[in-house]
Amino acid sequence: MRAWRCSTVRWLFLAILITVAIEVQCATKDPYTALGVERRATLQEIRRAYKQLAKEWHPDKTKHPEAEKKFVEIKQAYELLSDSERRKAYDQFGITNEDAILNRERPDYTGYGRFQDPFEHFYGAHNFNFHDQDISLYHRLSITAKYYESNILPKSHQTPQILMFYADWCFDCMKAANSFKKMIDTLEPYGVTFATINAGHEQQLVRKTGVHSLPCIIMVLDGHNYIYRESVFNAQNLVDFIRQKMPYKLLVPVTDDTIDAFLGGWSDNRVRALILEPRAQPRLRYLITAFYFRDRVAFGFVSLSAKDTRRTQERFKIHPSLDSLLLFNEYPSRPVASISMSDIPSPTLNNVISVNKYLVLPRLSSQHVLDGVCPAEWNRPRKRLCVVLVTENTSLHDGARQMMRRMALESSFSRERVRFAYIYKEKQDEFIGTLSKHNQLQDALLKLVIFWRRDTNHVRYEWIHEVMLQVDKTAENDTQDQFFNTTKQKVDSAIQRLLRTSEALSFEAEVKDLMDEHAQSLAVRVLNRVLLAIEFMTDNLGQEHILPAVSVVGTIAFIFIIGYLMSYLLRLEEEDIQLKQGKNVDNLNGKSASYVPELRLHELRAEKYNGLVRLLKPGCRTIVLLSDMQSRPKLISAFHKAVWPYRKNKTLMFAHMLIEKGIGWYAELLRLSLSESREMKINPRNCIGTVIALNGHRKYFCMYHAKHPESNRGAKRMIKITRHLSSMPSDPEAGAFLGMESSDSETSMSDVSEPKILLEENLLDGLPNWLDRLFEGTTHRYYINYWPDFTSK
Repeated sequence: MRAWRCSTVRWLFLAILITVAIEVQCATKDPYTALGVERRATLQEIRRAYKQLAKEWHPDKTKHPEAEKKFVEIKQAYELLSDSERRKAYDQFGITNEDAILNRERPDYTGYGRFQDPFEHFYGAHNFNFHDQDISLYHRLSITAKYYESNILPKSHQTPQILMFYADWCFDCMKAANSFKKMIDTLEPYGVTFATINAGHEQQLVRKTGVHSLPCIIMVLDGHNYIYRESVFNAQNLVDFIRQKMPYKLLVPVTDDTIDAFLGGWSDNRVRALILEPRAQPRLRYLITAFYFRDRVAFGFVSLSAKDTRRTQERFKIHPSLDSLLLFNEYPSRPVASISMSDIPSPTLNNVISVNKYLVLPRLSSQHVLDGVCPAEWNRPRKRLCVVLVTENTSLHDGARQMMRRMALESSFSRERVRFAYIYKEKQDEFIGTLSKHNQLQDALLKLVIFWRRDTNHVRYEWIHEVMLQVDKTAENDTQDQFFNTTKQKVDSAIQRLLRTSEALSFEAEVKDLMDEHAQSLAVRVLNRVLLAIEFMTDNLGQEHILPAVSVVGTIAFIFIIGYLMSYLLRLEEEDIQLKQGKNVDNLNGKSASYVPELRLHELRAEKYNGLVRLLKPGCRTIVLLSDMQSRPKLISAFHKAVWPYRKNKTLMFAHMLIEKGIGWYAELLRLSLSESREMKINPRNCIGTVIALNGHRKYFCMYHAKHPESNRGAKRMIKITRHLSSMPSDPEAGAFLGMESSDSETSMSDVSEPKILLEENLLDGLPNWLDRLFEGTTHRYYINYWPDFTSK
């Protein structure tokens, strides 16, 4: 009991010390004090305070010696307080690091191993041995979905990320804990990152990654998830799994016949690296290193045990039993760096390659290269200059680039202060145009520009006009050397002048990001997507999934094929029918006439009245010709000719009516269209040749007659005109078709002109013109309240 009390006192004392340390740390780096706000300040108040202080303490706005330090402190304080989770963690525990928040939120299960297994008393230690299963490892490495999105996915483009999905009460997960720890001990030195995810807390992430059972290992590589499906969890199987999922030909096989072509391919703006091993295939650590530096370094693999690599070993004096790394730039005769060890550690590989990952004269081919060669350094007291040659992708400018490369090699300035590079004008025309616009430079080709990146979007620059790098290749060596020395002297003088702290570059411009010259085309991206989809289906679909999927796809394909065959046969049948109907031989020309739609002419009778008039759909009309038995042959022929151009209009129907049968319906129709109610006396003979366009849905009709004085003023105007016409003795038929027969007194009025009499064959001469006006909407419409019944005599 006394020992327990002593232990408790010690733990309490240690907790007090930790609390005091945290409070001291918070007192020295209090974000609220840095921003000058209270702890209960709102997000708007914090943002307002940050903007004000950022303006005051920005290094470009003040010359205070502590401006840079103060500005960084203000920015870090704002980033902490603007994040609600980090602010809450700071207020409760004084934690300022986001990774510490994740560790703080994980429950501590480290004490499980100190307790006796409760199942040992009943089943024995061999059944449930929790002592050997360090499940606390899962909790220490546990991450959230937010951490997965913000850290795991971006880092997977450089190194493999291994995730273990587990659950708190998963016995298989407990059994796999030791194996997972051995994987970490084996592969973590190679650069592989390990993490765990509690499947019970991150169910959405479980569905997103395709986890099928627990425990489950997933490798995140280049933004894609690959499921480890082996039932045995050991380091060797995981190594084989990672090696299998690595991109194809990260390390290109190199022999004595291909080494010169490989080392001479630096025109793609990448350094060449040779991995030489006494094995048939490279180790995983070299594959991971090649994946990390694949954008800047092209890796080749030389197997020292192969017979076709003997000359390469002798050429570079390689030890046959050691692993070697050789780095080459534009001069492949000798490496710029080399390492030979039995096992080259991954940190050593990364350090050596990081220092030499750019050529002597790199090309600014993307924003990533620009950030690496000419980084933005506004927070440094000394300027870092970039001397850039503007060229084009042509062999005519090789001499200028070679002179620039020689100038970079013989430069007396350190690479930390001055970097030399070149750029393609046709590829980065917007960037060069921005720098040329302010200086009004007509032609920037083969010109040198020196710039300093104040921040990511602003540069200060200056052109060196008096330097010309193009020299005649046919000139003697002494002349070329003299020209080079003169040019180098001018460039060094300009660099020396601009490196002074008191000297400022002449111009400033805001530039956009460089175009990525190495970006994949749309076709390549689509092809990669298809290959990834195929690989994903191959990895994630088993036989129990493939057979139903194939069945569904086969059924859908069968339905489409049958539907296509049926539509094809139907189309063939329709074409055959049309071909038979269109075989009307033209006797005059001796050619078969093509099929044209026929014009159906209905007869308006009582049994067809509803279909032709009352039940018409909206927008449809029926055009009816009035005739009698004697005039029908002549009038129908003329009517057919006039309406033939409108035969393809599906909103029109054409009909004719015998006036003897429908005189009662016609008289009632005219009576309903007049504004006054009166008895209509119509002479059927005078109605011959009348054409009526009936709109059954909207209940109106339009009328054509050779003697009809159509007007837009309505029915009253029509009655007045017809009365006037009926009083004209020169034309006794005028107005008679409306029932306005002239009286004896009216006919006694004399007219000096000769009577105008129309013949039957001329009654429809004006019908085509009237049809044009009908479809233009300029004919007068006579509205009725209802359609009268059709009663045949």
